Amino acid sequence: MIFVVLGTQKFQFNRLLEELDNLKKDGKITDEIIAQVGYSTYQVGSFPTFDFIEKDKFDQYIDQADIVICHGGTGVIVSALKKEKKVIAIPRKNEFNEHVDDHQKEIVSIFFDLGYIEEVDHISELIKAIRNVEQKEYKSFKSNNDIFVNELREDIIKLSNGEGK
Repeated sequence: MIFVVLGTQKFQFNRLLEELDNLKKDGKITDEIIAQVGYSTYQVGSFPTFDFIEKDKFDQYIDQADIVICHGGTGVIVSALKKEKKVIAIPRKNEFNEHVDDHQKEIVSIFFDLGYIEEVDHISELIKAIRNVEQKEYKSFKSNNDIFVNELREDIIKLSNGEGK
């Protein structure tokens, strides 16, 4: 199953949904697809969609998914990687009114360069990415929350002691 996650920010991601819908209708994708589409307005005809879903249902779909296709937000990428899912990330782009800037390109590129995910820059590359991700092995993601918390704690201590101002 492919779980598509487009986030909860007030931006559409119609070009991704349209591409997936066409690939599914054309038989190029035979897997089941379920999508959380957020504020997207494109009406999908070939697979079920939800605007928003509760966290429990979200976690259930992530657990069931073989592949997670998502926008370039760190939250969904990390959530999927923590559950050892294969991830294809497509950054939202400002030129298509999908976000206010192109920071998601940087996020997706970093995860791709580190060997954790498959990156799609041009939507026409999506079917190739789906085929690649089915065959490819990716690095196992280990969260560094402990390191982050320790560094944050050290910074707070420094600030409270008058250092670093």
